[in-house]
Amino acid sequence: MDETALNRESEDLLPGFFPVKDTNEYIVGTTGAKVTAASSIAVVVEYCNKLPKNKYYTTRPLFESIAHSDGFEGVLTLPSSDVLPPLRGPKARSKKAAKQLVCFDACKKLHQLGVLDESLRPFVVKPQPLPGISIKTTAHSDGVGTTKRKELHDTTGVRAFYGTWALEKNVVKLQGYRLKFSCDQVGQRYCDFVLLIDATLAIEADNLDIDLYLHDKMVKASVSPCGLLELGVQQLTCEAHDLRNVVVLAVHTGRIYTALHAVDLSANSTFDGVSDKKETKFHTFTEYFENTHGIVLRHPSQPLLAVKPNHKPHNLLSSKFRNEGNHVKTNGDTSHVNNGDSCVHMPPELLIPLNLSEDILRAFYLFPSLMHRIETLMLASQLRSEISNDDSNISSFLILEAITTLRCSEDFSMERLELLGDSVLKYAVSCHLFLESPDKDEGHLSSSRAAIISNAALYGLGMERKIQGYVRDAAFDPRRWLAPGQLSIHPVPCNCSVDSEVVTQDIHVLEDTPIVKIGQACDKGHRWMCSKTISDCVEAVIGAYYVGGGLRAAVAVLIWLGVDAEIKEELIVHTILSAPVKNCLPKIGVIGMLEAKLGYTFSLKGLLLEALTHPSQRESAERYSYQRLEFLGDAVLDILITRHLFNSHEDTDEGELTDLRSASVNNENFAQVAVKHKLHQFLQHSCRSLADQITEYENSLENSSMEKIELLSDAALIGPKVLGDIIESIAGAILIDAKLDLDVVWGVFRPLLSPIVTPANLELPPFRELLELCSKNGYFLETNFTDGEKIEATLLVQLKEKLIVRQSCGKSKKDAKAHAASKLLEDLEKEGLLIPKNAGRMQQLQKQHGGTANRCNNVFDAMDTQPPTPTSGKKSDASKIIASLDKPVHVPVNTSRGGPRAALQGEGLLIPKNASRTQQLQKQGGTADLCNNLFDAMDTQLPTTTSGNKSYGSKIVASLDKPVHVPVKTSKGGPRAALYEFCQKLEWPVPYFNSVKVEPSCAKATPQGFSFASTVILSITNSDVISLTGDSFADKKSTMDSAALLMLQELQRWGRLQVQEA
Repeated sequence: MDETALNRESEDLLPGFFPVKDTNEYIVGTTGAKVTAASSIAVVVEYCNKLPKNKYYTTRPLFESIAHSDGFEGVLTLPSSDVLPPLRGPKARSKKAAKQLVCFDACKKLHQLGVLDESLRPFVVKPQPLPGISIKTTAHSDGVGTTKRKELHDTTGVRAFYGTWALEKNVVKLQGYRLKFSCDQVGQRYCDFVLLIDATLAIEADNLDIDLYLHDKMVKASVSPCGLLELGVQQLTCEAHDLRNVVVLAVHTGRIYTALHAVDLSANSTFDGVSDKKETKFHTFTEYFENTHGIVLRHPSQPLLAVKPNHKPHNLLSSKFRNEGNHVKTNGDTSHVNNGDSCVHMPPELLIPLNLSEDILRAFYLFPSLMHRIETLMLASQLRSEISNDDSNISSFLILEAITTLRCSEDFSMERLELLGDSVLKYAVSCHLFLESPDKDEGHLSSSRAAIISNAALYGLGMERKIQGYVRDAAFDPRRWLAPGQLSIHPVPCNCSVDSEVVTQDIHVLEDTPIVKIGQACDKGHRWMCSKTISDCVEAVIGAYYVGGGLRAAVAVLIWLGVDAEIKEELIVHTILSAPVKNCLPKIGVIGMLEAKLGYTFSLKGLLLEALTHPSQRESAERYSYQRLEFLGDAVLDILITRHLFNSHEDTDEGELTDLRSASVNNENFAQVAVKHKLHQFLQHSCRSLADQITEYENSLENSSMEKIELLSDAALIGPKVLGDIIESIAGAILIDAKLDLDVVWGVFRPLLSPIVTPANLELPPFRELLELCSKNGYFLETNFTDGEKIEATLLVQLKEKLIVRQSCGKSKKDAKAHAASKLLEDLEKEGLLIPKNAGRMQQLQKQHGGTANRCNNVFDAMDTQPPTPTSGKKSDASKIIASLDKPVHVPVNTSRGGPRAALQGEGLLIPKNASRTQQLQKQGGTADLCNNLFDAMDTQLPTTTSGNKSYGSKIVASLDKPVHVPVKTSKGGPRAALYEFCQKLEWPVPYFNSVKVEPSCAKATPQGFSFASTVILSITNSDVISLTGDSFADKKSTMDSAALLMLQELQRWGRLQVQEA
């Protein structure tokens, strides 16, 4: 109907008017999409609605009709983010027709510029199919690049270590490398060796110097080239009788021992072994070997030999493992270890003399760790050669760091390089898009950038280049280290459905993986990996190349990955030359004043004027604003600040480095910089409400007497986004004017941004700080919101003895939560539970441990009541305990396995494991009759909240009415998990474990010469502290399980829970 009316009007047009009926359709040949004069207005409006906007600036198109004596002429002004200047349409009889004609003309031009797609809709950057993902796996691509998604991948080997030279019958030529070991303890000698290989090691590996961390000493290992060696067949073999010493091999276990001396025992003597699980059931050595190993000794009357077991292999590459007892039990060995001298008694007929010297045997212990480091460096060098065929100067150590995750438990990981690589990637892509697409608005550029640098896109690029095979995602297990061609004596069978060693078909995905172990590789090299790990590794490799070779090297990696991020010199020149010459004469004085503040003089004054022009400013005919420069400046400041933090805080981990960057690179910080240096006074805009917001914000910052709490609660104190935008746009303008010289931009902005946050003065957001504090100390935190005119947030923190509640209002949940969290942090500081940020390390340690040291370790100490006594004449268990508090009781405790438990049983404080069910119930019942719960004798009232909600205290009291049934698994970690789950149900603080090393004089003999003992400390709400110490073990986790089990049994004795075997 509209089109008919329009055509009817066109019949009456005067000569010279545009005949609508002749050209009132614009058709796209490839798709058949069509726009007419009547539909063109809707297309223009839809396009404008897709442009970036905020509350100070809308993107509505402006229509104006100019009346002439012979008709009307339509003028269309698109938002300033558009590249089109104001358009004038042909004359028409009516205003409506003139409006349609000018919009129709605009639609054609927008499509020709690529702003409208082939369907004549606003162009939207559509996500491209992810590279590296086959069609078969597209249906399973949800969660790509996230930690939730688990995938099965293969492992890339070091190609330089593969060869067939061992099969050669003639002379072979091999590269020789001397392996030298030097111990920091006098008298400890290690034999030197020569590594022979038919390949040249990477330059970082053939001159390697590393420290190997043993338990009580450190060995420096070095690698140095010996040159090319020629070896014949006879030199490639040797006879055992050519090696002389006293090292023996046990044929029944395959383990190596050092023979010490003969003992006055024979195989018919009484067996002196000690089992880790039960008392020995063997009477003689003969019986032990026959029943355990199926060996009938031929010479049982021969004297036995005392032999010292060889050290189990340990990961010596990291200082993190120095005090860890990574002792692995081997069947057949632990059953006959003499606790007195750590010797094993063996029949001579089961031993084969190897005649190796002890210093050679010591060196064998170091081999797995040293060779693993050489292999990983070669793997990094192999990846470097794939990225670039030329002689790159990027260190293999940097690339090794980039492919190493935290799970490897090394002294380095990819985390810091990943953070830097993220900023480098964002900057390189932003520069490329800005230079390549001068006609695209900020919304289009941002969408394109987000699609390129997303984790999902990086994952696909990494898969395409097979980076997943290079990722090191598990701690080195020296027991499984193998020289090329060997078979492992500790196999890990492959349980996956992939038969080949290389996963080339579908990516096997698991969304919920309770049964797989991330990172651990089977014998075929298959291992489960988080999808995000691949994306992180890609960013870390980019960061490594930026550190080692600068931006040019990082861009080379991006191009290798398939990211079009090349920054061409001609594009920089073209951008500068094509920059519109803006009329700066009316504001030349303003520009000069701003240049003086910045300390930088622009070659192109128009760039600075553009950087200061808000989209609401419509005075200029060129229709420019700061939005494109803001897009570029965002990435510029990101990389500059991240680079500064990365270089200035080398010992800061990735988590704290991320917090530092977040505190520095955000709109609020930039807004404060703008106000501090009065840069907002140069902003060119025509929005009265924006001016009022800026003035109010400026006044609030100048009022230094306001409390921090008030600052957080005042919505006006959130800086208007435009203030942060102009800081970013000025950075982008300087970058273009300086021909992309980042050092010039940093020279201007470092004084403006100073002081830059450091770890010493880093302040986390209030709720984040509260959340970490509660998590660290085991306080339970609850958050509730109430909607209304303003959102009300209620935060409840359950401490050990009281409940703290704070409420606050705000315009958003985030603001209200932050305000309430700030109040709670003040309360916790008054309670002495918050460590000042500027406290020294010693103060922090005293704060963390001093309070615990002064606590009573008895659950009755804080009770101001007399415990009840039974009506019968028999003393109750409770009265025995109270009576025992008058003076210390001397309880002999054996430090051997089971000693602490036996001591508690002897005092009647622990139910024996082998007690009948009736005995256990009687034991629990007798105590329950006296004191049904831990709060019965307390003359205190649990805290309650003023609101209608049930308090934490009331929940705890309700939970004490009957025992909680707690299933406990007997496997490793089971007791700890059960104790944590129980405390969570009752909303008690998280139990704290403290593990200490037990000296050899008071520990059972272990290969490493020491054990661990763990103490579990449980702070019961509104009561006191229970502290129990478990049995000692060679590893920390087992002794923590022992302590947790004791705590569960103690709580069961008090009737708080009922232990059930899961």
